[in-house]
Amino acid sequence: MSSIAERHLFMPFQLVYSVVIPTSIRTELVRKSIHMLVALVPVAAAISLGMTMALLAAGTLIYTYAEALRCRGTKVVLISRLTAMASRERDLGRFVLGPVTLGLGAMLALLLYPAPAASIAIFALAFGDGLASLIGKLFGRVRIPYTGGKTIVGSAACFAAVFFSAYLITIDTGAAFVIALVATAVEMLPLRDLDNILMPLSAGSTALFFLP
Repeated sequence: MSSIAERHLFMPFQLVYSVVIPTSIRTELVRKSIHMLVALVPVAAAISLGMTMALLAAGTLIYTYAEALRCRGTKVVLISRLTAMASRERDLGRFVLGPVTLGLGAMLALLLYPAPAASIAIFALAFGDGLASLIGKLFGRVRIPYTGGKTIVGSAACFAAVFFSAYLITIDTGAAFVIALVATAVEMLPLRDLDNILMPLSAGSTALFFLP
């Protein structure tokens, strides 16, 4: 890819970086913008489950290889640059595991659950986890003890996002409430990148109790 084409591709992210806001917020905006793209997976799976699984697996493997090269000092065009832009302070100097667990979480949801529950699980991952971190960074002031820095505002955003996405699928207020409650409880745990796997699994498993 030419440098000119790469600059055009990254222009939206560069515009975000050009705004005078704290570095941690800029990084979180880029991270969660990418994170929430996983919400497209149920749409793709409805068209072709096999193709969607193949794309997720290929993307995860390609990223893993590119990130391993980056850690050894060899940059891969596009992937390494995007990873650097979305890396948090704790990720500096090490393998960034988030995209791997994100891909695995989406694939496990598709493998383990029927379509409605899988969609709930993936939307919980995309919007619940994504908005919890982003809203928490932007507006969170009161932190919840023993959660690794999670905030009340972030957890409330997670609950709201999972509740509304689950309700749109189940049309059941009680079911959506319980699914959101379980997903939020898991999101509050100090799991780091493992929440990308455990959160959709908890939401999907809970959804199975309410779906026909």
